[in-house]
Amino acid sequence: MKVREVCAAIEEWAPPALAYDWDHIGLAVGHPDWEVAGVLAALTVTREVFEAAREAGANLIVSHHPLIWDPLKTLCEDDPHTALCADLLRERIACFAAHTNLDMAPGGVNDTLAGLLGLVERQPLKTVPQAGTVKLVTFVPETHLPAVRDAVCAAGAGVIGDYTHCTFSAPGMGTFLPGEAAKPFAGETGQLNEQSELRFETLVPKLRLGAVLAALTAAHPYEEVAYDIVPLDNRDKTVGLGLLGALPETATLGAFAERTRNVLGLAQVRVVGDPEKPVRTVAVLGGGGGGELEAVPGEADVYLTGDIRYHDALAAQARGLALIDAGHNGTECCIVPVLAGFLRERFEGLPIVTHHEADPFQVFTAIRNAPSFGRG
Repeated sequence: MKVREVCAAIEEWAPPALAYDWDHIGLAVGHPDWEVAGVLAALTVTREVFEAAREAGANLIVSHHPLIWDPLKTLCEDDPHTALCADLLRERIACFAAHTNLDMAPGGVNDTLAGLLGLVERQPLKTVPQAGTVKLVTFVPETHLPAVRDAVCAAGAGVIGDYTHCTFSAPGMGTFLPGEAAKPFAGETGQLNEQSELRFETLVPKLRLGAVLAALTAAHPYEEVAYDIVPLDNRDKTVGLGLLGALPETATLGAFAERTRNVLGLAQVRVVGDPEKPVRTVAVLGGGGGGELEAVPGEADVYLTGDIRYHDALAAQARGLALIDAGHNGTECCIVPVLAGFLRERFEGLPIVTHHEADPFQVFTAIRNAPSFGRG
């Protein structure tokens, strides 16, 4: 098993095209052709994670947060982060990250978070330009159109709302001149041939494009399959940042906040709003979603995320939106066992361990008779 194979499997689940262009996903340290002895799944690559990987004999760390965010300006090891990167390379421990692409992928961070909270009727909170659609155009003999259509639609093409197998075809005449080494489906080598064909086109989510092209090639009778990928401005309404869903039953804000705290295993959550407020429609965004308040629609009763800023809280109060800040770590650490489970299922027999990162923020409560640092 090579590093590239493990990385490719994760990228099938969370395609790199779903990541924002400012993100730093993928392989940050190591070589794609290194043999993988074991994998450690983690939220963030820290010194503690490095030591855990070395102790477990894992030479590939798969994390949610990228190891290298800002470019390294020097390789001087008096900087702790640079020293960590150097140690990883010295110990031949590769590091791979799936970040915003895993936030948006089905079954990724936000799907996992919403599932733990019991949300139903889920839909993306915010569509994003990179989760768009393309038009696939190809040319196929009429006799093979049903097989090609069924294959590409089974792979994820041709979905518009609640409708599947949405395609279009029109007749035409194709020409081709096969070389001497070619093995054409029809016609003669060395001659210009004409072939009655159907122009076949359908919409494909970018998320499914690789699988659809593989299905097209397998089902098409031609030795060389001609096709066009046409970029569109259409956005895939099924994939986006965050999720909007509903609780099975209405609860109070206080009860839902306590349930969130228990489900995520947190010492505390911060709440904005009346604890007695009824909540049913819930928006969730794992990680630092405080700056995405404008994406939360008016029908949402409460927005659950991390890293909510003071002025975000005031803005939410003004519009009557309740908030639950469960922390950056608290809303994302749930993806670590999911990552590990995915890899165990995909690579049976490969040693895979997890590391549960402690939240760097600690909770302190008031101490009676503590000395006062105020005036007076």
